[in-house]
Amino acid sequence: MKLQDELPVDHQLGAVYRWGAAFCGVVLLIFGSLGFADELSPFATNGNTIAGMSSNGALSLISVVVGVALIAGGFIGGNVASTLNMVVGTLFLLSGFVHIFILDRSANILDFGMSNVIFSFVMGLVILTFGMYGRVSSKLPHDNPYWQRRHPREAAQENLARRRRQPAGAGALPSGGAPSALERTPGASDRGRG
Repeated sequence: MKLQDELPVDHQLGAVYRWGAAFCGVVLLIFGSLGFADELSPFATNGNTIAGMSSNGALSLISVVVGVALIAGGFIGGNVASTLNMVVGTLFLLSGFVHIFILDRSANILDFGMSNVIFSFVMGLVILTFGMYGRVSSKLPHDNPYWQRRHPREAAQENLARRRRQPAGAGALPSGGAPSALERTPGASDRGRG
């Protein structure tokens, strides 16, 4: 499976990737900014809470950096936003798994609590879903650009069959019923007589 397939610039999936990245980025940016506003020390593990989650200066910095990256991906859009969402979502899920095992240990330098772990799983799944939407599935519709890119032969056959199914005169008369340029050519109707 290739994830670097290009998405057409005007495809509606681009809006999903763009808005998903921007929304998640804003949430992380707000969380990180609240941590900076409380002037948390960088690696404190004394249980300071922001929005119901424990935090410190390092976690606030990471949240701001990742939030800005997601917002930038939202501005760029397309495959960049989609791929960035998938990478960041995966990192959030991995962070949740790692922090489950180090909650009450000295290795927990980001001061994660159980609420942080749950948030990491939920946010990771949301970001990952935004990134994979319409891109990674076993049953993509055949008009999806990713399916067409991965199955060029079948897509070409379907396009050919679709063109053959169109009526022969489709397009002979423009809208409004005006005759085409060929039909208006002088003597065009006389050639058939004789």
